[in-house]
Amino acid sequence: MENQFFNQQQPTSETIPTSMNHGAHEVMDVHEVLSSSIGALNMFVLLRPHVQDPELLNILDRQYAFMLDEYNITLECFKTGRDPSHPTRKYNMQIGNDSKYGLTPSQPKKPITSPNEINDGIISSFMLGQHKVLATGKTAAALEATNPVVRRVLQDSVPNCIEMAYELSLYQNKKGYYQVPQLSQQDMQTMLNMYGQAERAKNMPN
Repeated sequence: MENQFFNQQQPTSETIPTSMNHGAHEVMDVHEVLSSSIGALNMFVLLRPHVQDPELLNILDRQYAFMLDEYNITLECFKTGRDPSHPTRKYNMQIGNDSKYGLTPSQPKKPITSPNEINDGIISSFMLGQHKVLATGKTAAALEATNPVVRRVLQDSVPNCIEMAYELSLYQNKKGYYQVPQLSQQDMQTMLNMYGQAERAKNMPN
């Protein structure tokens, strides 16, 4: 009898308004995502006047426009609980994906002591950091989301965060702001051969 009463009191996605179809954890995590998105967009606006390299400026402008659109459709589906005005788009970077491997001596990195020291290396690092924060936050929010539309929009936008971060890391590598170390050939081969193909367990169905 108690179980019957308990079951009758529990609202479902079919009995509550679409705009309220969110769990508590989802609401808190999406709030974090939206707040972080605003912070990232504000950061791009503040950094733009200080960019010197036209290539970085082009990246910043394209990424800003894409991030702004993603923020708006995330907010839209979060507030309505329904499909946004358009599906999540795919970000396409406009830079080659070849990395330079190996280390060369360079000046030690350290915090700046004056705003006048800001440069494209620092700016691209700021931008990259924003995408890492958003990729992590959107992944966590998608895992907590109960609203199917919000979950899909969040999960579809994570690869875009990764792609934009990758574009900036390639830019940094190309300009010498970020170096990619490598293991020795012997160590690399050892690591590559540490794992083998898996076989289906005998008691598991096909």
